[in-house]
Amino acid sequence: MSKLFEELDYAPTPIGAISLRRRHILALKTDVFEILLGEEHLMSSLFTASEIALADKGLAALDGDKLDVLVGGLGLGYTAQAVLAHESVADLTVVDLLAPVIRWHEEGLVPMKTELADSPRCRLVQGDFFAMAASEDGFDADRPGRQYDALLIDIDHTPERLLHGGSKGFYTPEGLRAVQRFVKPGGIVGLWSDEAPDEAITALLGQAFDAAWAEPVVFANPLQDGREVTQAVYLGRKG
Repeated sequence: MSKLFEELDYAPTPIGAISLRRRHILALKTDVFEILLGEEHLMSSLFTASEIALADKGLAALDGDKLDVLVGGLGLGYTAQAVLAHESVADLTVVDLLAPVIRWHEEGLVPMKTELADSPRCRLVQGDFFAMAASEDGFDADRPGRQYDALLIDIDHTPERLLHGGSKGFYTPEGLRAVQRFVKPGGIVGLWSDEAPDEAITALLGQAFDAAWAEPVVFANPLQDGREVTQAVYLGRKG
């Protein structure tokens, strides 16, 4: 059996200290990996259904192959891993603000080890997704204005509960319209939320996109005797 608790890494960042921890849950006989920003839980390997659904539901809304996808927010990597599971995806870029998170994947400290860092279809980029979204050049310094088939964003808790103030202007009709400069016609922008679908958020997307809808993601919480939890994926399609 592994240690009951182990801090795998701790590092300062511009938005606070971040840590990667592993806990052994005796009741479940399993190790759980967690990312914390200060004392705030950002992600757990025990709850990944909605992160995976962000990829699956976003890509299900697209036709064709040789898709070019960008994920905002790396974390433990479950959204990115789910994107790469689709053979229709030719290229994946993952942007994360925090250099230590990318390093954890390069050093194999996360559950999937170096799978993402080693994939020839995946590129991990350190940068501020929201600053890039508001910039003239976008997300690829070598190809200014590059457009993607899908932008899938898993950074803030919800569009109303922000991780830090840098994303505030993004969740507005103007911000959501502006990011579509970097989306191909008919392409998708997806937002992850750790809360159930909210009509107000769907309406916000509806002001910016040609079509917008919410997809509920329901899963059982093993720490609460299987009580169902509902989170959401919001999708907007560029006309």
